[in-house]
Amino acid sequence: MAGQNHHFNQYAPQAIPYAIERYVKETARLYGVLNRHLADGRAYIADDYSNADMASYPWVVPHKQQGQRLSDYPYLANWFERIKARPATARAYSRASQINTQPVVDEKSRAILFGQDGSSVR
Repeated sequence: MAGQNHHFNQYAPQAIPYAIERYVKETARLYGVLNRHLADGRAYIADDYSNADMASYPWVVPHKQQGQRLSDYPYLANWFERIKARPATARAYSRASQINTQPVVDEKSRAILFGQDGSSVR
């Protein structure tokens, strides 16, 4: 759902207010689900640090671009800071910032990201 949020907020060739609102709201709902799940005091999504945390964290990193405020989700915000502080996470995002210094969304990248269909994989 966050991917759809990104698509309609950042990549779609024209703004579609219904789609933007739909996916901003759905992202908020899912943040709420995670927040409630973490409210019982668990440190990580599946109790111990796991693939669930590794897979979820990158979708929360761009929360501002998704129209979300982590302050609305205190348990999720604590989880987010805990993952962010992990040495491997810090190394990975530091390295990524050196590699991907100026993300480009142009016609060529749009064609690669969004222009493929079933015939692309045959």
